[in-house]
Amino acid sequence: MIKHYSAQEIIGVNPIVAMPFTASGDIDEASFVRLLEQLATSGAQGTTLFGIASEFPKLTDAERDRLAQLFVSTLAGSPLYRAMSVTDHSTEVAVKRARFYAGLGVDALMLLPPFFLNPNPQAIQEHIFAVLEAVDIPVMVQYAPGETGLPITPEQMAEIAARYPHAVFKIECNPPVEYTREFLAKAPQASVLNGYAGLYMLQMLAAGGKGVMPGCSFTEVYVRIYQHWQNGEQQQAEVLHQSLLPYIQRWMTHCEYIIQVEKTILQRRGIIATDYCRRPGWKLTSEDEQLIESFLTEFKL
Repeated sequence: MIKHYSAQEIIGVNPIVAMPFTASGDIDEASFVRLLEQLATSGAQGTTLFGIASEFPKLTDAERDRLAQLFVSTLAGSPLYRAMSVTDHSTEVAVKRARFYAGLGVDALMLLPPFFLNPNPQAIQEHIFAVLEAVDIPVMVQYAPGETGLPITPEQMAEIAARYPHAVFKIECNPPVEYTREFLAKAPQASVLNGYAGLYMLQMLAAGGKGVMPGCSFTEVYVRIYQHWQNGEQQQAEVLHQSLLPYIQRWMTHCEYIIQVEKTILQRRGIIATDYCRRPGWKLTSEDEQLIESFLTEFKL
């Protein structure tokens, strides 16, 4: 029997799938499948494809379609809810893509609002509404103003929540905690997840958030933190998160930096074959390489 998820069930640890490439920059399908299979046994609640950490702007349309089908078929029957991100800057194309992904059988969508050439707030709102009206599965509306340069007020978010009960909200402004408190005061029924490598994971859970959407190379660490939190083991959650913070604070100083680090960790763990990122990207230093080794040792990965 196929499970249909509600917005309230899009919770917990939901890593963004990295995009494995061969050493010459082609899609590495074998590594992609191996990574998905590893995530299915990681203890996470869900996983999302085509987020910023998936290097989505560096993929062709044909690659995206192929990967979408592989993602759905590989994770069929797994305990994870499967989400895919709609990142198109045209409302008409975004609606078609949302329907295409829903037709493939994903459990949820993520929506990156359009920001190229600075559309006006009304056009952005209409874009979000159009995608939400195109499907009936949960849609995670992404708020990443640092990456997009696009401000959306808590009031505007609350309007979306009131109008569309299948909307979920991925809040990753920096810092996100006050924004989330303000938003949830206006829309207490709304479900909120947080990205940003889980830097604010515990504060966001305390503020009423329902989960975290980090990268996927050390999902098990986020799962452990989340399980401690769920079990009321606040101190253990805090200690583990504090030990993670120095690493992710450094790596999150630039998106391409943490994307490369996550790929290198996945390769060192034997989950993907190479740590190649499509250019332009980020070159790790020998100090970065040593830090990754320390990280793998400290967290027994």
